[in-house]
Amino acid sequence: MAFDVGQWLNKNSEGDVLFLFKGEVSNSLVADSLEKIEEKTSEVPSKVKKKIYNVFVECMQNLFHHSSIIPEFGNGIKGKYAICILKQTKTNYQVISGNFIGDKQRNFLEKHITHINSLDSGELKELYKEILDNQEFSDKGGGGLGLVDMSRKSGSKLEYKFSNHENGFFFFELLINIDV
Repeated sequence: MAFDVGQWLNKNSEGDVLFLFKGEVSNSLVADSLEKIEEKTSEVPSKVKKKIYNVFVECMQNLFHHSSIIPEFGNGIKGKYAICILKQTKTNYQVISGNFIGDKQRNFLEKHITHINSLDSGELKELYKEILDNQEFSDKGGGGLGLVDMSRKSGSKLEYKFSNHENGFFFFELLINIDV
């Protein structure tokens, strides 16, 4: 049975949603989204606003560069389909994203995030420098910096889950908490 994106979206869009995007990711969408985030967080203290903005930028860039192009499965979802949500809770802000990936990406992400989550702030800083120094970038331009940077900027562990979809695709959801 295919992953139900609508059900996932309903669950994750409950509460105080400041921004929600769903659809095919493009360069212009990334720029437009950041402008909207700037507007929606105008009253947020600058230190927290900077964290939100940095995490959101990385998240949108990851969605643009690393979402798999999926064929239409009859549910209207096709191409580089992704979802990104910015929510405010009583204790923090949350950036929640979801996109479709292949099996190879799933294996890489699981290992990479598990490693990132095992590190303290000093070790994360060293990993970030190491990745920059090695300058080993994938064919999509990334060297694994985005996830490291999101963890560093947010000060929290990355929460994630993979759900089976169809034809070898998985729905990858990522939640980053940003404390107030």
